[in-house]
Amino acid sequence: MLGVGGLVLSDLLRLQAVAAPKEGIGRTTPKETAVILLFVHGGPSQLETYDLKPEAPTEIRGPFLPIPTNVPGIDICEHLPKQARLADKFTLIRSCCHDQANHFEGHARFLSGYGQFKPGTSESYYPQVGAVVNRVLSEQRSGLAAVAINGVVLNGPDYSPGIAQGFWSSQYRVPISNFALRDASLSVDGPRLDDRLAMLQSFDRYRREADTTGAMTGLDVFNERAINILTTNRVRDAFDLSKEDPRLCDKYGDGYGREVLVARRLVEAGVGFVSVRIPGSGEGTKAYDWDDHAVNWDMLGAMNARLPKYDHVVSTLIEDVFDRGLDKNVLIVVTGEFGRTPRLEFKDGKIGRDHHPGAMSIMVSGGGMPMGQVIGATDHHAARPSTRPLDPHDILATIYRHLGIDHTAEFPDPRGRPIPLTRGAPIAELV
Repeated sequence: MLGVGGLVLSDLLRLQAVAAPKEGIGRTTPKETAVILLFVHGGPSQLETYDLKPEAPTEIRGPFLPIPTNVPGIDICEHLPKQARLADKFTLIRSCCHDQANHFEGHARFLSGYGQFKPGTSESYYPQVGAVVNRVLSEQRSGLAAVAINGVVLNGPDYSPGIAQGFWSSQYRVPISNFALRDASLSVDGPRLDDRLAMLQSFDRYRREADTTGAMTGLDVFNERAINILTTNRVRDAFDLSKEDPRLCDKYGDGYGREVLVARRLVEAGVGFVSVRIPGSGEGTKAYDWDDHAVNWDMLGAMNARLPKYDHVVSTLIEDVFDRGLDKNVLIVVTGEFGRTPRLEFKDGKIGRDHHPGAMSIMVSGGGMPMGQVIGATDHHAARPSTRPLDPHDILATIYRHLGIDHTAEFPDPRGRPIPLTRGAPIAELV
């Protein structure tokens, strides 16, 4: 976790640490592959992005029209014209569904496969994808397998989608980079950083003497990974956009555009999994995420404000990855935790849609996978899959296969029960 000029550590991580089980489980053939997860927190509406239903009744179809892409037969929202010109470089999954309708339960379900919280928290009881990558691939990736960029604050440690270690030791938790504070964080010179690390170590020695739980053992590894962000040259350099072509920086744009550019630089530096939380804000709207209830704000205004930037940043990343020849190794996944209800909500002249895990749209790009296709379909109202229903377990199994992780590998939970990483299978159309 990068704070202003140093490391911010959470006491809760110490309390949650448990003994680390035997390593080496889950790896298959080592691969130089990576995943960039663009997580659209709040639940983007499939009916206003990738699964429009122009023939549906007015109260279903929404305010936008579909436009054709450069792949015949694939249409997407009219406010995504740049992505429409790149449809041959991505695949849409329209038939994923699950059973968790609340946001962070949805995070837990989608990013771990299992929808359950640790008691007294809003975090997944089961390890999420970033923690799995950290555990299985950290040795192969020189100790820094996964990084999260930006997050949200809950009643406990900072949180970003995909980082939760679940019932594992806290050493597998994914460090969060507060990229918005990057200038202050990365301006710490060597002697000052050494002083701060010495201070940290002295505090840790004091805590270790008082520790009777063994929690410090897990945290030592977590600290080492967080420190590696500041001290490992190639990873540290990935955060330094002064080393990037200024024209490309300008193309990505500011805000989360720069964070997505850093994600691409991190996977080039050898990080295996990078998540970026995609906000739902924009000029002229109260929206700050994609939770488009009519009681929150007007979905029409929010979509008009956010979609042009979203269209631009996602298409820029796809083009960048393909132009650099990274598309065989780097898999881009763009998704939220669920979709939205088919029937529109109306309140005080505003429209919106409620949470709906029964259908959601996911974009994948690169990874050496077949592109320019649509996998699955929903019914006439985009309410549920009509063909090829898929579960988050299947999405995770596909991601793990790409990374060289055995998606069937089992790890014991605190009761000793063997829990497989997924109960699904890699998606045949992609692998």
